[in-house]
Amino acid sequence: MAMDTTLMWTFNSECSVPGDVSGILVDGETAVAAYKTIRDIAIFTDRRLIVRDSQGITGKKVEIYSLPYSSINMWSTENAGGFDANSEVELWTRAGHIKVNLNKKCDIRKFDKLIADAVLR
Repeated sequence: MAMDTTLMWTFNSECSVPGDVSGILVDGETAVAAYKTIRDIAIFTDRRLIVRDSQGITGKKVEIYSLPYSSINMWSTENAGGFDANSEVELWTRAGHIKVNLNKKCDIRKFDKLIADAVLR
């Protein structure tokens, strides 16, 4: 089922993997990196990308997106240049299109390698 719209997130910086993520990992799955947005967090595991999207004024309502790497058909990365503060990552998946903006604090090449290691293995 294809999504009608593009999902978009802005990752501000890399952070430590939150301890409570272990409750949603399957047996043998390992978290390898995490990035934070203003209120949300994205966790790269050895099997998928998980995004915890806090919603509402209090942020108590949480939607979890889980993207298995096997559903990624193609991706592109574009580093920040000149006055552009953000780098961009685009993922084309069986579920639809996902766009990620990376703050200048995030290493675009490390992010690119995370995706390549996950998708190409």
